[in-house]
Amino acid sequence: MGMGSIPAAFRRAAAEYATQPAIRLLEQHLTFTQIDQASDRIAAGLAAQGIGLGHRVGLYCGNGPEFAQAYLGILKAGATVVPINLLLSPGEIRYILQDAEVHALLYQQTLLERANAAREGLPGLRLGVMIGPGAPPSGDSSLEALLAAPGLVPAPAFDPAQDVAAILYTSGTTGQPKGAQLTHRNLLANAAGVRQALELRPGEDVLLVVLPLFHAFAATVGMLTPLLYGLSLAPVPRFEPALVVDTIEATGATIFLGVPSMYALFLRLPAAQIPRWRSIRFCVSGGAALPVAVLEGFEQRFGIPILEGDGPTECGPVTCVNPLEGPRKPGSVGRPIPGVAMRILDDRDAELPDGEIGEVCVRGASVMKGYLNRPEADAEAFFGDWFRTGDLGYRDSDGYFFLVDRKKDMLIVNGVNVYPRVLEEVLHRHPGIAEAAVVGEPHPLHGEVPIAYVVAKENMTLDAAEVRAWCRGHLGRHELPRRVVVRERLPRNAAGKILKRELRREGELERGIDSRG
Repeated sequence: MGMGSIPAAFRRAAAEYATQPAIRLLEQHLTFTQIDQASDRIAAGLAAQGIGLGHRVGLYCGNGPEFAQAYLGILKAGATVVPINLLLSPGEIRYILQDAEVHALLYQQTLLERANAAREGLPGLRLGVMIGPGAPPSGDSSLEALLAAPGLVPAPAFDPAQDVAAILYTSGTTGQPKGAQLTHRNLLANAAGVRQALELRPGEDVLLVVLPLFHAFAATVGMLTPLLYGLSLAPVPRFEPALVVDTIEATGATIFLGVPSMYALFLRLPAAQIPRWRSIRFCVSGGAALPVAVLEGFEQRFGIPILEGDGPTECGPVTCVNPLEGPRKPGSVGRPIPGVAMRILDDRDAELPDGEIGEVCVRGASVMKGYLNRPEADAEAFFGDWFRTGDLGYRDSDGYFFLVDRKKDMLIVNGVNVYPRVLEEVLHRHPGIAEAAVVGEPHPLHGEVPIAYVVAKENMTLDAAEVRAWCRGHLGRHELPRRVVVRERLPRNAAGKILKRELRREGELERGIDSRG
């Protein structure tokens, strides 16, 4: 797909696949023509309220057809979409609305209270639009009213390389979140690379999207790629294994997009549910490292391949994925997708030979324009036109990339680098452990020591001393967890990533099980 804007690309797809289902729901489906018309009317309604090129519009909405229609409508008006994470507090949402200077906010009716609390006293936010049944609060409009209003569909003149289609706020593990600005060109390039890498079939493939659409992975792979290439998406509003299986069966979904924690949960589904997955050709995993034990357990049980891939929000987000037509390498995030170049650099920005661990850096048309109003963050994140991902990893001799850890999660124990992910892989192989996370704790003698947080499998109990003994058989002395803390659950963000900063904070508060060995 050549240059152009997302609205132009979507209109081409809508003309070609007019009567095909674009969105499949449990009871019904919506065709490409229906989505095209609805998003045109939303664009006309926004334009009538003065929203156009350069304006930013917040989208605070769960997974469903409204999210896709509103997203496209905002872009067709010439504006920039600012998707808002549903798990944020009103204060955190307010920070984003202010930082992005959001002009209008489209919010789901069920989120009304949080939306109101977040936008209180923000003078720049002129327009509120409620999505869902019922009358909107005074001063706000409803999506119904926007759809019904007569008005010309705007035809903004886009500069695809410069005009920002979406600003995605990264879940700042340190400090405030930053807005990654993805242009029309960035997102079109990423969708084109994903379609090629996954060998998606127009008119046939149905992507099941239970991952939140406010997140980069779900928005690009699960929504934009199908809408731009004549596939269907089947959005699921919340992650419940039973609802997921019902939706697979009702929609004939062929591709499931997930994060590692979901695959771990599917291993607990009763055997009677397995045949209901038969329409699925393959699954994709991203967002966090997929433990090899989970990958192998799922593939054995369901007979469906999982393609592990990766990419930070700032890169559109997909950078690499394991090829469907093999070889797939467990533990690897695969090879760069078409249009993306990757390399491993050391601390002095020199490229490292295969097999050596350094920082994963990415270049390509899908890499963001930069962070919103953060020149100092841009200076830190870019080396020429290479984006530094903050991930440590290596490339093997076949050109496959392996992520070892986040740069900031690495520990230095007695002057030696220790990668939590190596310990986590060992813990995941323990027969009684369902989930594991390893974080560092400062130590006066050793610099840092690893602390392991583990969750037991259903109907099993874990003994911290026994877990340490298991580790002793599989890890070097400097890698052994100093403490093992058994927990009911691990803290996660909306994308299913384990929040290590929460565990570090808890570690400062609790002494846990003291087992000096």
